[in-house]
Amino acid sequence: MVNNPDNYLDPHYIQRSNWLRAAVLGANDGILSTASIAIGVAAASEIREPIILATVAGLVAGALSMAAGEYVSVSSQTDVEKADIERERKELEEMPDYELERLTEIYEDRGLKRETAMLVAKELTEHDALGTHVRDELGITEISQAKPIQAALASGGAFTIGGILPLIVAIFSPLNKMEVLLYGFAIVFLIVLGAVAAKAGGSSIAKAVLRITFWGTVAMGLTALVGYLFGISVG
Repeated sequence: MVNNPDNYLDPHYIQRSNWLRAAVLGANDGILSTASIAIGVAAASEIREPIILATVAGLVAGALSMAAGEYVSVSSQTDVEKADIERERKELEEMPDYELERLTEIYEDRGLKRETAMLVAKELTEHDALGTHVRDELGITEISQAKPIQAALASGGAFTIGGILPLIVAIFSPLNKMEVLLYGFAIVFLIVLGAVAAKAGGSSIAKAVLRITFWGTVAMGLTALVGYLFGISVG
């Protein structure tokens, strides 16, 4: 019996993996990068304008860099996938018997008897030889397939949203408490991000929050230390 039939056919968490990874990475970088820049400049400045200017510059550059980086890296993955699919197409044309045997061995390794594995391999080959090998030999599925534009938009958009939050703090917080407030609000933002990401991905909220706040503290603390050590006057 299904306890909750209404949710039985809901999409699995893995179907969110592509855009969720890019979005979490972008938002995390947006919060950390802009907050760290603001904290570092605030540690070396006695006026607000340089802090805001540096934070805005970091926000714009970071968002564009994240989007471009995701697009390029995921496009490279797409190129590899296409090359492997084309290679598989040629192998099916040139040595179909070998490919059938390879498919049979794959199904044997997954627990089927030799006769059953051969029968399944033959029937799937007759139905869609290339699609079967792409899925079962190469491990490329519709869910795992790289999507460059989706990754770029998710990462760049999430970075922008994440980066705007520390910028707002830098604009409105008093100068004499700016570093403390930036750190405090950034940690709160990171906790919320970690909880939302864990909920969306079906993982442990406590573990995600602990991980993201620890590394966030390290990043912002080191950046503030750099600002204090150099003592650069940008005013």
